[in-house]
Amino acid sequence: MRFLLLTALQVLLLNNIQLSGYINPYIYILFILVLPVRFPKLLSLILAFICGLSIDLFTNTAGMHAAATVLMTYSRPAALRIFSPRDGYEAESVPSMNKLGFNWFVVYASVMILIHHFALFFIEVFTFSEFFHTLTRVLFSAAASLLVILIAQFLTGKFEFEK
Repeated sequence: MRFLLLTALQVLLLNNIQLSGYINPYIYILFILVLPVRFPKLLSLILAFICGLSIDLFTNTAGMHAAATVLMTYSRPAALRIFSPRDGYEAESVPSMNKLGFNWFVVYASVMILIHHFALFFIEVFTFSEFFHTLTRVLFSAAASLLVILIAQFLTGKFEFEK
């Protein structure tokens, strides 16, 4: 259900937001961000591919979203290890603001969003000749995506600021 809702929001609403060509928020990656910590790696990569490919089908982007989402998902276990809470994760822990706190989620989501956006935008231009222009797009879009994802997290449950 979450997958369909996030895909619909992305395709019907957020894909139509492009401020000066620099800001393109992406909420569909929230589906991957909040998969359970102990979710099987192969299954998460398959879901990431399907998630990215579904956006590609609606936006005619020839696999760019699928590639970026798979890379982000491939990097996810390392990020979860690096940002692991002092006591570790609970058995069925979900990396969300509700479960692990605001600060933890902002850091985790920011890193994952930056990985996704770097891959997506550099695949899109497929050159380093305008590196700083593309980097600017990555940073502004990542900030917008993080804002949209945080709003979605606020709207979907209670959260704790002190964890």
